[in-house]
Amino acid sequence: MARNRSNKNKIKIPSKYILLILAILCVSMMVVSYITDVFTGPLKIVAGYTVVPFQKGIESVGSWLTGRSDDIRELQALREENDSLKLSMDELTIKNNELLQDKYELSELRQLYELDQKYSEYEKVGARVIGKDTGNWFSTFLIDKGSNDGIAVDMNVMAGSGLVGIITEVGPNWATVKSIIDDDSNVSAMIQSTSDNLIVEGDLELMNEGFIKFSQLIDEDDEVKQGDQIVTSHISSKYLPGISVGYITEISLDANNLTKSGLLTPVVDFKHMSTVLIIKELKQQKE
Repeated sequence: MARNRSNKNKIKIPSKYILLILAILCVSMMVVSYITDVFTGPLKIVAGYTVVPFQKGIESVGSWLTGRSDDIRELQALREENDSLKLSMDELTIKNNELLQDKYELSELRQLYELDQKYSEYEKVGARVIGKDTGNWFSTFLIDKGSNDGIAVDMNVMAGSGLVGIITEVGPNWATVKSIIDDDSNVSAMIQSTSDNLIVEGDLELMNEGFIKFSQLIDEDDEVKQGDQIVTSHISSKYLPGISVGYITEISLDANNLTKSGLLTPVVDFKHMSTVLIIKELKQQKE
């Protein structure tokens, strides 16, 4: 019963009156703010200390974020451009290497053609180098032609501008070549201008300086001089005559005062070799 009395004593205000009162207050505040600066003055001061710095901070952060976004987009564009340039550089490098390889092969084939024309009296066949011993020099190496192609032991091998070496072993589709720079190589040769005989001796250690040594030259009239060409001699048991070996670089009188020895520069690049010519005639057959 007490609870019911308490509910009856409460005053209830209709909602429409509440809305009317709020509307009157709003209109009154608008009129007062329009006529006076009671509200605007203090509010401006408060805004100057609170809202304005906050707004400037927001603007600064917004500008920084915009700048960072632009930087990121520019960095991404630069990365994409850099990747594209790297790809282009790789393609150009590959093409350049291919062109250099083609140029080298063309130069080598041109030399072989000139060599073929120079020694046109001999039947020859071309072959590619497919293997070599360890080290910088082509002292002993393999070629891709063998007995199936008519290759035989003791056939002479040429490249560059002259003599490379001789066939020492033959298989069905391969052969081994020992070059004249090998330590075990000895070639009976002669001075082309005077026909004086000498021996060309292989020496890999000396080849590191770009030379081959020769010995047992008998030059009684002192006609042999620096720059003279050395070719294979007629008395060689295995090498066909007249094949260019190199040019005299140094010459000196031996201790016996009878013979001379010295150095020659070979006419073949024994450090770079990919193709050779094999003369398909043996010295015995030629004789």
